[in-house]
Order: sequence, then structure tokens, then C-alpha cells
Amino acid sequence: METELFEELYLTGCQIRLNAELSEYTTIKIGGPAQAIVFPQTTEAFIKALNILKGREIQYKILGGGSNVIPPKSFHGIVVSTKALTGIEFSGNQVAFDCGMSVRRLLRLVASRGLSGLEFLSGLPGSLGGALFMNAGAFGGEIGNLVEEVTVLDNDLNVRSLKAEEIGFSYRHSSLRDYVILGAILKFDYAKPEKVIREMELVLKRRLEKQPLDQPSAGSTFKRPRNDFYVGTTIEALGLKGLRVGGVEISRKHAGFIVNRGNATQEDVVRLIEKVQELVYLTYDVKLETEVEIWKGGLYA
Repeated sequence: METELFEELYLTGCQIRLNAELSEYTTIKIGGPAQAIVFPQTTEAFIKALNILKGREIQYKILGGGSNVIPPKSFHGIVVSTKALTGIEFSGNQVAFDCGMSVRRLLRLVASRGLSGLEFLSGLPGSLGGALFMNAGAFGGEIGNLVEEVTVLDNDLNVRSLKAEEIGFSYRHSSLRDYVILGAILKFDYAKPEKVIREMELVLKRRLEKQPLDQPSAGSTFKRPRNDFYVGTTIEALGLKGLRVGGVEISRKHAGFIVNRGNATQEDVVRLIEKVQELVYLTYDVKLETEVEIWKGGLYA
């Protein structure tokens, strides 16, 4: 059955890697083997692959740039990577791109053309699909503010186009969580390329000064529960910087990040998250929600 499945996926235009370690594809370097990672080479192959997996009732997860994701020790299912889906098209100050386009590459491309608006994401790992999924933001900006249209697959795997006003972007959230993102169109402002590049460099400098970009992490661990509640500052005030569970610890540079200090597992991350949530709740009566996604083990977990 597996041989037939992989042959069918291959013929749709997918590359396949069997028993691949997910730690190789996540920014926190955590995750054991998946049954297979499938790499569609085109959007059409992506859609066909998902239809095949759904038709066979096979458990699958979609993986973009690998940030904000904590996989388990093993995943009993198929991982579909959007890594190869990097098409891009410019039309004046509007840019259409495929979901697998990396944030970093897009920023370089738009900066060279004097297109401004996403500088606040400078230094952010991951894909544009993932950024849209969670309405990524920083330093007062959110990607949802630039969206003109997003192309998605609905629950029946039909292709749909959603205008920005249909999506409902909010802090670290959008209704795109109910869909599979295929691509989007963003609208930028015009600016001199050197001005855009200078702003990107300033944002990156701020990140490097404050965030542990030199260590494996999944990005910011928790959502801010309200505008006046700063999670990193709160965790630091509780004296939790450097708190360690197994192979992970709360960053000594920024307490809002959990970093992999070596041989970390999803279980380590979950235990540390729960410790922080418990202490914050007991001290401040505030329930912290995670920004990172904790994957379950799959069909047989």
C-alpha cells in the first residue's frame, strides 16, 4: 500500500524522503522521524497530493519554514513540505507569491524593487504561508495589514480566493487557520530601495540585540494575553531565565523564547511550557496561550 501511495505521489510531481528526521526541518531542531516527507514541486502537485492523502484517509501535516512548530519523537503520518513552492510575480506595488516563499527571500526581493511595508519581519524565519497563517507581526506591524487576497483550499480541497476583509486578521490569528494556504497577494508602499534596506537592517539589529537568534528556537513561545501584559518581562520578573527542563531552557537573553541546548525533545518543551504557565497563573492570575504549535504523534499516537 505504501509503495502504491508513494508512486502515486511521485507521479503527481512530488519528491519524497522516507523516514526523514523532522529536526532537520524545524528551526528549534526538534522532531524524530516521519513516515515520509513529501515535497510538491508545483502548486498543482501540492493540491493533487493533498487530495490523494485525504482520499486514502492518511494522517498528514503541512510544514512550511519549520518555525513555530514542535514535532514529536516520531510522526506516524505524512508531512507535506511547501519548501519548493516559491513562485513570485510582481505587478507594480502588488506582489503575488506561493506559500513556500521564505520571509527572508521575499524581503530581499521587495527591498531591491523599492517596495516597503514588511520591514518589521526582518530576521523572521519561516515561510510566508506560515506568516499569514498566524498573522505574524513585530514592532507594531502585522502582515495581515498588507494582504489584498489569499488563495486557499477549503475543507473539501476546493480552491478559493479570499479578500482581506473576508479573512478577519487579529493579533496572532486569522481565519486562514481553517484553510490550506496556497498563495497570496500583498500590496506594498513605494520607497527608495536604500531606505527599505536601512530599515530592515535596523529591525534585524534590534532582533539580534534582544532575541536568541544564534540558538535553535521556535520563535516567541507565548501569545501576549493583552496589550499591557509583556510575557518575556513577566517571565524574567519571576526569575525563570535559564530555567531548564531536559534539553531546553528559557533563553537567558529573552525570556519569551525557549531554546534547544542539545538533544531536546517535544516532551521537554511541553513540560517547560507547563511550568511557566503554572507560575504565571499562580502569580498573576493570567493564562498564557502558546504561539508555537505542538504536533501530536499522528495516527497511532
